[in-house]
Amino acid sequence: MTPITTAQTTWNSAFPAHVAASAAAVAARNAKDIACGTYEGAIRPLVKRLQASSAVDGAEHAALGITVPDRSPTPVPIPTTRPVVKVDTSQRLQHTISFADETTPTSTRKPQGVSAAELWVKVDGPPPADATQLSFLATDTRTPYLATFDGADGGKPAHYMLRWINTKGQPGPWSETATATVGA
Repeated sequence: MTPITTAQTTWNSAFPAHVAASAAAVAARNAKDIACGTYEGAIRPLVKRLQASSAVDGAEHAALGITVPDRSPTPVPIPTTRPVVKVDTSQRLQHTISFADETTPTSTRKPQGVSAAELWVKVDGPPPADATQLSFLATDTRTPYLATFDGADGGKPAHYMLRWINTKGQPGPWSETATATVGA
């Protein structure tokens, strides 16, 4: 019984010490978090003033360890990638048009600098030979887009071509033509 009694005595002193240390660590972390929030709340207005001041240059910003503001705007590039188009025809006289970037076809995020997709359509006849045969449908900032048709368009093919436009309204290259029949 001596080894068991010795082990129990060690346990009886070690366990409460552990519980007390754990509680002290939690209290110390909470105190640290509160102090950090107070410190950030006090320093943020000063940093904001320094960022806005034209008297503080980029080297001084860097020396202070704060973000160096970009005083000259970066030009927005013209989109270089194309949208990938999918058309859902499951509803009568409706097409649900989904689009994604060709470099990230499983993501709904638009490319950097792109504000929207322009959707163009040609209803009936063969696919368009060029963009002059298309009619503007919509500018959509978020996929999907719902296109509705009149009963007279039922059974006709709808040919879609999309392109990205940047924040300045400059268009990128056309997508491949996506064709779907309007359900009657």
